[in-house]
Amino acid sequence: MKRDYYEILGVQKSSSADEIKSAYRKLAMKYHPDRNPGDKEAEENFKEATEAYEVLSDSGKRQRYDQFGHQGMRGGQDFHQNVNINDIFSQFGDIFGGGGNGDIFEQFFGGGGNRRSGGRRQAGEQGSDLKIRLPLSLEEIAAGAEKTLKIKRYRTCDTCSGSGAKSGSKPVTCSTCQGQGEVRHVSRSMFGQMVNIAPCTTCAGTGQIIKDKCGDCSGEGRIQGETTLKVNIPAGVSTGNYIPIRGKGNAGRRGGGAGDVLVIVEEQEHPHFKREGDDVVYDLTISFPDAALGGEVSVPVLGGTASLTIEAGTQPGTVLRMRDKGIPHLNGYGKGDQLVVVNVFVPTKLSSKEKDALRSLAQSENIAPRTGKNNGKDTGFFGKVKEAFS
Repeated sequence: MKRDYYEILGVQKSSSADEIKSAYRKLAMKYHPDRNPGDKEAEENFKEATEAYEVLSDSGKRQRYDQFGHQGMRGGQDFHQNVNINDIFSQFGDIFGGGGNGDIFEQFFGGGGNRRSGGRRQAGEQGSDLKIRLPLSLEEIAAGAEKTLKIKRYRTCDTCSGSGAKSGSKPVTCSTCQGQGEVRHVSRSMFGQMVNIAPCTTCAGTGQIIKDKCGDCSGEGRIQGETTLKVNIPAGVSTGNYIPIRGKGNAGRRGGGAGDVLVIVEEQEHPHFKREGDDVVYDLTISFPDAALGGEVSVPVLGGTASLTIEAGTQPGTVLRMRDKGIPHLNGYGKGDQLVVVNVFVPTKLSSKEKDALRSLAQSENIAPRTGKNNGKDTGFFGKVKEAFS
C-alpha cells in the first residue's frame, strides 16, 4: 500500500508550496543516490520523495490527489520525468555557511549531475559523468592538496568534429521523432489527458539518422582517449565529499555535450591519528615517572611535532586538548583540536633491582593507598621515584 504523499514529505495538507519545496529539499539532499552509492533503501526513499513532490508541487495534481487520493494519480504518468533536481538544489544557498558562495552544495556534494540548457534538446546525446575515487592522507586533508589525474574518457572525434558522419555527408532528420529526439505518448483517463515522454528509439534520442558513418568513430562522433586533469582539494574535506570538474567527462555521441568528472574523496587510515569530525585523536603512552613527576613531551601533530605539558600526577585515561591542531573547518574559519589520550606504560619485564625499587615504593601510601584515601603526606615520594629510576 502506497504511503500518503504528505506523510512522505512530513508536511500537512495545509502546508504552502514553499513549505513543501523546503521539505523535499531536505529529503532529496539526505537520500540523493550520489550521496548514498549502492544504498537501495536510500534510492527508494529518494524516488518516493520525488514522486510525492512531483504531485504536491503542482496545484492541479495536488487538487486531484486531495480529492481522489492515489486513485486520482493513475493513468500511466511518469512522476519523475518533470522534476528538475538541479533547480531544487540551486536554491540551497550557502549550505556550509562559507560566506555567500551559492555553489558550495554543488561544488562539494555534486549538485545533481550535468547542467542542461533551458530544457531544450541539445544536439546529440549528452555524455556521461566519470567518477574518480581519490585516496587522501589525513595530512593532505588538513593542508589541502593539488592532484594530477590521468583518466580515460571518450573525446570528440577530430575527423568528423563529433557529427558521426563521413566527410561530405550530413545526417538526416529522424522521421520517427521529426528531429525532436523524443516521442510523446498521450493517453486519456477519467481524470484527464496524460502525456508520457520517452527518448526516440530510432535515433537514440539524437533527432538525426546517419547514413554514411565516419570511418574513425563508426558514427559515434567520439573516440576513446586519455587526458590529464588537475584538481584542487580544499582543506577539511572528508570521505564522500566530491569535487565536480565540469565538462571533462565523456563526450556525448554525435556532438552531444560532455559530462563531468566527479572526484570522490576517500580518507586513508592514518597510522597514528583517528579523526572525529574536525578533531583528531592521538593515543600517547608515557612512563610511570613521567605521569607522576610531569614534564614536557614531544608528540606528533598533523604536519610535524609539538611540545605537550604533562602535569604531575596525570592519571591514565586523561584527555589533553591541543587547540587548533586538528582539521580546518571546510569553507569556514578555524580548526578542530588534537585530543591526546594519555596511557601509562606498565613494563612486563623488570630486573631484580627494579623490582626491589618498586616494592620499596609500594610501601608508600602516596603510591598505592590501601584505604583508597590519601593520607595527605606529600614528602618523600618524589625522592623515592627519582632514586628508583635514576
